[in-house]
Amino acid sequence: MGNIRQTYIKRVAIELVKLHPDAFTADYKHNHTKVLELTDLVEKGPTGVDRVKFKKLANRIAGYVTRYYKRQKRVVA
Repeated sequence: MGNIRQTYIKRVAIELVKLHPDAFTADYKHNHTKVLELTDLVEKGPTGVDRVKFKKLANRIAGYVTRYYKRQKRVVA
């Protein structure tokens, strides 16, 4: 059995991969930083330091990006 993810997580992840195909890899940590760079999930805190507004959402999107990327590479190859 696989994991069930919300539609908006899938939609955002697939859109990011299609808009920025060279930005993502099969590495979760790299994809996590790219998701934070390419979305508005990060805001400036009161001290001027970046802080993630929605950590769980960013983690889920990055995880699905990684899974989707691996699946696309497997299908194409």
